[in-house]
Amino acid sequence: MNKLTALTTAACLLAAPALQAKDLALSYFMGPNHPLNEAVFTPFAEKLAEVSGGQLTVTQYPGGALNSSPPKQYSILLDGIADVAFHLPGYTAQIFPITTAITTPGMCGDALECTEAMWRAIEPIEAEFDAKLLAVWANDPQVLYTKDKAVRTLEDMQGLLVRVTSAQDIPFTEALGASSVSQPVSEINQNLANGVVDAVSIDPSATMSFKMHEPANYMTTNIPGAGSAFVLMMNKGVYNALTEEEKGWVDEASGKWLSMKGGQIYRDMAERGIEVARENGVEIIELSAEERARWDAAIQPALDEWMATDLGQGMTGADLARLFKGE
Repeated sequence: MNKLTALTTAACLLAAPALQAKDLALSYFMGPNHPLNEAVFTPFAEKLAEVSGGQLTVTQYPGGALNSSPPKQYSILLDGIADVAFHLPGYTAQIFPITTAITTPGMCGDALECTEAMWRAIEPIEAEFDAKLLAVWANDPQVLYTKDKAVRTLEDMQGLLVRVTSAQDIPFTEALGASSVSQPVSEINQNLANGVVDAVSIDPSATMSFKMHEPANYMTTNIPGAGSAFVLMMNKGVYNALTEEEKGWVDEASGKWLSMKGGQIYRDMAERGIEVARENGVEIIELSAEERARWDAAIQPALDEWMATDLGQGMTGADLARLFKGE
């Protein structure tokens, strides 16, 4: 190589741009100060940047910046508006009968147990999504927030209009004598305050996340239920377009460890949510063992029917219950 060629080659090398980082757009409808940001979204972004040496990064779009309708989070992911999205499968429970089944009464005891249960069933859960699942977790079992009527007995449920988290909850709520309606979680504070609903069934972390202690005067605990499902997912086309090395980085930055962080934050928030409600004057009503037994008996026919239901993928409710419980 002559001197001129060597100089030209060196100049070209110096002028060549550095490898461009790939940036993923992460959408969620809550504000940036929501605890899930610190517990799940930011750890995923930080771990991905760490293992990829900065070649894969994440930009967050909170507060509905990419989508102002919480139930449409899955749709915007499929449409490619977001590369990564947080979603509550309960909004579209008809598409995810296996995933949302974690809310069936008796499936699990708290957020961590429910998250572990979902990971025992991760294969059929993954099969329901046309997306790459990055994390799957659950919250604590539901409590009942009410404004005008304290719910202390089974009879107090008669005629109430209850906002439920998922369509999966409807037969059990109606077996208690109430009517059910599904509404986005972003509306529950206002709807209870304005009397659009008589009660809101949701886990007690809603005290902090949605300030449910403001409209509610009563909180009834120890009611039949279990956790609700949450997922962080990635557009499948985006994931499949990555190199094998890049896919490995995404896999390392996601999975069960990230899911358990989601479960832990909801376990902590549930305990704190009850205390914050009490501190703000909300009367905490815990069903006695005898009263809880009456509620359990009331929902048993609906539970038996669900156990016999074909959920798809060759599984009945009973099959899935055994999988959730590790039996």
